[in-house]
Amino acid sequence: MSSRPATVPGLGMLRETGKLFALGLDIARGLFQRPFQLREFIQQAWFIASVTILPTALVAIPFGAIISLQFGSLASQLGAESYTGAGSVLATVQQAAPLVTALLVAGAGGSAICADIGARTIREEIDAMEVLGVSAVQRLIVPRVLACMLVAVLLNGMVSVIGVLGGYFFNVVLQGGTPGAYLASFSALAQLPDLWVGEIKALIFGFLAAVVASYRGLNPPPGPKGVGDAVNQSVVITFLLLFVVNVVVTLIYLQLVPPKLG
Repeated sequence: MSSRPATVPGLGMLRETGKLFALGLDIARGLFQRPFQLREFIQQAWFIASVTILPTALVAIPFGAIISLQFGSLASQLGAESYTGAGSVLATVQQAAPLVTALLVAGAGGSAICADIGARTIREEIDAMEVLGVSAVQRLIVPRVLACMLVAVLLNGMVSVIGVLGGYFFNVVLQGGTPGAYLASFSALAQLPDLWVGEIKALIFGFLAAVVASYRGLNPPPGPKGVGDAVNQSVVITFLLLFVVNVVVTLIYLQLVPPKLG
């Protein structure tokens, strides 16, 4: 009788998680190594921005409108119409803007990165680079990670502005709110760290999206179909990680920066 080695449940997932974490450490170390691939970084940043700016802007408007309308309706029922502006703006800047940015960067930019790296992997270009002594992480992945982080931060600012303007329009025009009360409640309850935490979230989300996309691109299943499967897996894994990290960062922020009392 031939005995098969016992498989530990979840060992494969744990091994993949460790490899993903190791790649993240290699990328973080490669951020400070030279030479820096400036041309590759500019090309990737331009490409990611070109495929995400318009969808992000179009998604930001209904997000801001939904938050403003829902919060305004709830505030009117509770007799707290004066806090509509603060609630909708803080929800947009702290939560909606980083998540919208991350989802679109991961869905559009991350999938393109995964497909590109995956195609290079199955064509054995990555192996050829390693044989020639060229680090694939330093040459290909680090510029893409930095590009994702930069574009995510910039898009987060754009989404915040568009979402706040959209919420202001829908609250004042459709719900009959007063512009003075909207702006006064926002200035009374909002604080500068609320904007910084949104930008920090976008930076972290951009890093995670690029790292996961690069990892799945470097380890695709065999064949062209494997690249497509790797792209789908990278998007799903990134979405799950984003929501978990968002909860952790929000909890840390609320512990370090208490809410401002009006």
